[in-house]
Amino acid sequence: MTTEKLFQVNGVELCAETFGDPADPAVLLIHGGTASMLWWDAAFCTRLAGYGRYVIRYDQRDTGRSTTYPVGEPPYAMSDLAADAVGLLDALGVARAHVVAQSMSGGIGLILGVDHAPRVASMTFASTSPGDDDLPSPSGELPQIGTPDWGDPLDVEEYVVRSIEAESAGVFDEEAARALVRADMARVANYEAVMTNHYSMKFDGPQGGGFGALTMPVLVVHGDSDPYFSVAHGEAIRDAVPDGKLVVVAGAGHGIPEPLWDEFLAALAKHTEPS
Repeated sequence: MTTEKLFQVNGVELCAETFGDPADPAVLLIHGGTASMLWWDAAFCTRLAGYGRYVIRYDQRDTGRSTTYPVGEPPYAMSDLAADAVGLLDALGVARAHVVAQSMSGGIGLILGVDHAPRVASMTFASTSPGDDDLPSPSGELPQIGTPDWGDPLDVEEYVVRSIEAESAGVFDEEAARALVRADMARVANYEAVMTNHYSMKFDGPQGGGFGALTMPVLVVHGDSDPYFSVAHGEAIRDAVPDGKLVVVAGAGHGIPEPLWDEFLAALAKHTEPS
C-alpha cells in the first residue's frame, strides 16, 4: 500500500512520501532532471531512515504525480523548484532539513543553501557540477541514443532504459532499470513532458551568492566513472565551499547504484548526525 500524499504547495500539487520517525532529523532527497521520487529507491530510503533519519522523497513539478505542464512550456524557473522544496517542508512541519541534491538538482540545492539557509541543516551534492566553463566535458564515449517515438510506450521505455545503462559505468541491472521506468511511466500523465520540461525551464541561480556563500556543512559524493561529470566536477564543488568534504565512490557512474549504496549511506549518516 502506497504512503504517497499530495500536498498543495505554491499553487501546485506535489506528491511526497516519507520514511521513518518525524521526530528524527529530516533528510530531503531531491533527484535530478526528469527523475521522479521513485529514482530514490524505497529500499534506499528505508535504510537511511534506519540510521534514525526522517527521510522525505518527492516528485518535483513535471515528474510523477505532481503538477505537470504542456510539453516544452514549463512556466517555472529553478528557483521556483527550490521554493517548492521549502513549501513542502512547511507542509510537513519540518523547520530544517539535511538536503541531498542529485545531478541537475544540484542547482536547486545551491539555491536552497544560499537563499533559504535557515531551512538547511546540511547540504549534500551528489553526481553534480558547479558548471564552470573550464571543467571537462562529458565523455566522448557516451552512446548516441537518439529520440524515442513518444507515441510508442515500448519505444519510450527502451529509450530510458538505455539512457540509464549509458550513465551506469557498467554497474547496471537491466531488470531493475526496466521495472523503475515502467513504474515511473505508470504514474505520469505525459512522459514526454517529464523528459522535456526540466530542460526547458529558466535556469536561474541564487540571489545571495554562489557555492562560497554556503554556511552549512557540505558533503560532495561523486562516482569515479561518471561519464557526464568527471571527478574534477566534484572536486571543484568541494574546493568552492568552506570546509567541503568529498567522497569518491569507486565504480560508480552518474549516480550511486544499489551495489554501491553502503558507502553512500554511511557518508550520509555521518554527515547528517545531530550536532
